[in-house]
Amino acid sequence: MDKVTTHGREAVARYKEYDYTQGKFIPVYFDKQILPGTFEYTLHYLIDKEIDLSIFDLRYQNDDTGAPAYDPAILLKIILYAYSKGITTSRDIAQCCRENIIFMALSADTRPHFTTIADFISSADKEIIRLFLEVLMTCDEMGLIGKDMFAVDGCKMPSNASKEWSGTKEELRHKKEKMEQAIRQILKRHKEADAAEKDKEINEQEEKYIKTIKSKVKKIKEFLKENEDKPGKTGKPIKGNITDNESAKMKTSHGVIQGYNGVAVVDDKHQIIVHAEAFGAAQEHDLLKPMVEGTKENFKEIGDKDVFKKQNL
Repeated sequence: MDKVTTHGREAVARYKEYDYTQGKFIPVYFDKQILPGTFEYTLHYLIDKEIDLSIFDLRYQNDDTGAPAYDPAILLKIILYAYSKGITTSRDIAQCCRENIIFMALSADTRPHFTTIADFISSADKEIIRLFLEVLMTCDEMGLIGKDMFAVDGCKMPSNASKEWSGTKEELRHKKEKMEQAIRQILKRHKEADAAEKDKEINEQEEKYIKTIKSKVKKIKEFLKENEDKPGKTGKPIKGNITDNESAKMKTSHGVIQGYNGVAVVDDKHQIIVHAEAFGAAQEHDLLKPMVEGTKENFKEIGDKDVFKKQNL
């Protein structure tokens, strides 16, 4: 192959230099960042133009006193957009609102604190259910739901509860007794150490440990007093959980977790979720019936009396 030469030397290609680590101050117009045809544009439009958010007004009785609240529309936009990107913690969503341009645009740079986001998610469950039905109705009006075939599937999700706090009432009573016995043994050693003038720092560590165990014993006692065993299919009691008694122990590919079975019913035309629910049950074979019933109820709410009249599952 012939080499290209210039004035007797070999030619070398040259390109403009660039550096991804550099920054630049530029003016940002938030409405220009939400581009038509994107998911964030659809989300932004639906929440502002199509969905009735007045159901949130009763949560905020602050017209005379108190600071202004964050608009539910803003919170819904950033939370739903975050979920679409696989971001599910309130701290990460708050961080995105400080660092990501799309989150800044959707939130109009209001930067809600992560505690505000967490409180909204945990306390607005009833309002969000109503919103889900409104979204379902909008999708139906736009012809996005085929109603010819539905798919049902689920995945196991961890709850904010430790599996160590799971057990039947009998198992938890036994655990409480073992803890109380441990407290008695520590107190006995403590008294013996005091008599022998044992090191003060070790005594303080044991006192902290006793305080921790007493707190756990109190937690178990309160649970045993206020809750009964959950009956299983065979009549035998199944394990409850002190922190989250609706969750259950379940096996996954990553080991045993304390959590829920998240199940969804999806329409085949555009993969629209028409019903979703979380169950504190490790096995999925008993969940088909409540999922079918839940789907029927959702469609009844939007005017379809018998969605399964001609459909397949």
